[in-house]
Amino acid sequence: MKLIRLGGLLAGLVLLGACVTINIYFPAAQAEQAAEKIVDDILGTEPSADDKGAGLEWQRTQRLALQALDLFIPTAQAAAPDFNVDTPRIRKIQSAMKQRFPRLKDYYDSGAIGFTRDALVAIRDAKAIPLKDKNKVNALVKNENADRNALYRAIAEANGHPEWEADVRATFSRTWVQKASTGWWYQDDSGGWRSN
Repeated sequence: MKLIRLGGLLAGLVLLGACVTINIYFPAAQAEQAAEKIVDDILGTEPSADDKGAGLEWQRTQRLALQALDLFIPTAQAAAPDFNVDTPRIRKIQSAMKQRFPRLKDYYDSGAIGFTRDALVAIRDAKAIPLKDKNKVNALVKNENADRNALYRAIAEANGHPEWEADVRATFSRTWVQKASTGWWYQDDSGGWRSN
């Protein structure tokens, strides 16, 4: 009886190993690189040498882990997704955000606005905004958030995976914080505000 169970288990494992499933996973490393490029362009910053080195080290580690995994579980090869962030729609949104940034910068610097945990912008300290500027800042934040939402959606759609929008947003959320200047505010995972 034990031999039959063991044989059944072994047969099940062989069949499981023979099953081939091709999944298209969110290309996190490519998305991170694309987000860094877009955010650097909008903020007018240059990528640091540390950022480039960290990305290369992560890619090397990822490649080694996948090679080790291939030794034990052969994989079916599927074309790696080409993470597309260069469409007319994306360029138009990015350009609008880049043009708006100089009008937002003083409010980031003063701590009046900050990055939310869902990759948007929010008024953090209304008292830091002069009364005469409140309507202007509210309109800037509203327009910025509309463009950010459109950007994340456009990137997911440009890659043929609208379901990736949440992943794109999460990637940009981390990138905005990493690229923020010293003294700029952002929300942590719990929603509390912190300064860079």
